[in-house]
Amino acid sequence: MTDANERAAAARTDASLSVAVTGAGGSGAVTAGLILLEAVAAAGLYGLLRRSAGPQIRGGESAALLRFGPEPIHCAGDRCDLLAALDWANHARFADEIPLDAASLVLADPAAGAPPDAVSASAARVREAGFAASAREREGGRANMVAVGAVGALAGLPLEALLDAAGRTLSGKGEAVVAAAHACIDAGFALADPADRLLATVELYVPPPERWHITGNEAAGLGALRAGVRFVAAYPITPASEMLEWLAPRLPRVGGTLLQAEDELASVNMIVGSAFGGVPALTATSGPGLSLMQEGIGLAVASETPIVVVNVMRGGPSTGIPTKAEQSDLNAALYGLHGDAPHLVLAALDIADCAHTVAWAVRLAWRLQTAAIVLSDQSLGQSRAVCDPVSQALTRPARDATELRGPLLNSDAVYRRYAITADGVSPMSVPGEAGRAYTADGLEHDTEGAPSSRAADHAAQLDKRGRKLTVFDFGPDWAEILDHEDGTEADAGPCLCIVTFGAGRGAVVEAAERLRRDHPRVRTIALRLLAPLQRTALMAAMRDARVLVVEQNHGAQLFHYLHAEQALPAGARSLARPGPLPLRPAEIVAAATALLAEDRHDRD
Repeated sequence: MTDANERAAAARTDASLSVAVTGAGGSGAVTAGLILLEAVAAAGLYGLLRRSAGPQIRGGESAALLRFGPEPIHCAGDRCDLLAALDWANHARFADEIPLDAASLVLADPAAGAPPDAVSASAARVREAGFAASAREREGGRANMVAVGAVGALAGLPLEALLDAAGRTLSGKGEAVVAAAHACIDAGFALADPADRLLATVELYVPPPERWHITGNEAAGLGALRAGVRFVAAYPITPASEMLEWLAPRLPRVGGTLLQAEDELASVNMIVGSAFGGVPALTATSGPGLSLMQEGIGLAVASETPIVVVNVMRGGPSTGIPTKAEQSDLNAALYGLHGDAPHLVLAALDIADCAHTVAWAVRLAWRLQTAAIVLSDQSLGQSRAVCDPVSQALTRPARDATELRGPLLNSDAVYRRYAITADGVSPMSVPGEAGRAYTADGLEHDTEGAPSSRAADHAAQLDKRGRKLTVFDFGPDWAEILDHEDGTEADAGPCLCIVTFGAGRGAVVEAAERLRRDHPRVRTIALRLLAPLQRTALMAAMRDARVLVVEQNHGAQLFHYLHAEQALPAGARSLARPGPLPLRPAEIVAAATALLAEDRHDRD
């Protein structure tokens, strides 16, 4: 191994490897990434493939950002170990998403010209790789397929896995395309210099059959289907559209329907109507669409009609950055409805967890007869992972809507749809059930559903709608709480507790694993249920700890929400920054280390 390779190996903090393939739109960089991820799966490894595109969505710059290894991968790495540049067109637009340093290796096609100044300034090792020239020597050859072979060789992926992956990925394009791809991959594999190899070749074996190869949007759709959703109405919007595309051919197979509405206002009102009729329903959107849906969500809260809105967050405000992730819709989800409108807000913790969280949201919405907003984001929704599936028990299929809504509780001669009950949940009928007709609209009402402006009725219904969320036992799924300990019993100061929500979980957990090498008591809390906040349980989990709240938005929305709920101990600190760059473990380690140093200084 060369000195440079030894430095690169020493610089990696785990057994994973981060690679990137970049080029102009249409260069096939993303296709190359998909084939590499397929090869990762074939080799029995875990992987995470993120896509980068410009705000124009189609055309312009394009990058496939892959991280893989023998352990589950849930976040971006701290650096790019290997970059294959098909060309340098618009590279500057996403260069900050591909952090390079002296331990990085860059494969540059000389036909594309000299590397940009940013690459040179990084001190990364640059090797010429004639992707385009090699492709021209083969009939139907593509430079991106040569890059697949070269990257695969240097990353230790078996040639057999690369060829099989290309065959599966390109099978729909015909035998000639597959044959050309195989020839180019062979050439690229031979093109790579063995002295530059970053990892030893992985022994090829068949991965466990239960491993998933899925995006967050697909997982969310799967969770919806398994929980019993049979009607989806939505208006396409980046980055949520793939969820709708995945559901469109699958809903009819289980007797359901997907309808593309004329806009987001129509979408949310359609699912309110569906749920009123007894058919579990869902819509998916992103920030601008969520803004338009707020009044319709309020109708569901007031009429106690169960609906689920999946919001795949992106950079904002307004049109913002449609193709990048940001956790900046939290305030809109928590506070966006007018009036006192208690509802559920949940956040998926990783790609596979999108299935569990959406399924749980459907069941909660129907059990509690309210609206549920599920927060995902672009980094979950549009990224593809080779990962372990969530437990089948967590996404157990619902038999029908009757199971979801539970038994009718009313035995009075007069049907009281909004009867005041101890747990706040009233008997819920669907149209056609004899003797159980009622008025359902957005007006305040009495226990039978008749419109009322009486103060007593308003107060009673407000109390009931709030009480059903506060007295319900949500069980342990409200958060994932992990203790990262080294087993020492020595007094090492207070426990460090890192709190996050949603997609922040991956980088936080990886950072905690690194921190425990020097600080033996580290705990992570990833909130899945944000509203109603499980304040008592959260405060118990943070007892006697120094707390760092980590999130990807500019305004520290989670930090301020927890403060408003009086759920944070004195001295809690915030690490909040906006997208579009992903949260990385190293920056969380740095912030936590600074907090611990401050604590030691205070104790001294």
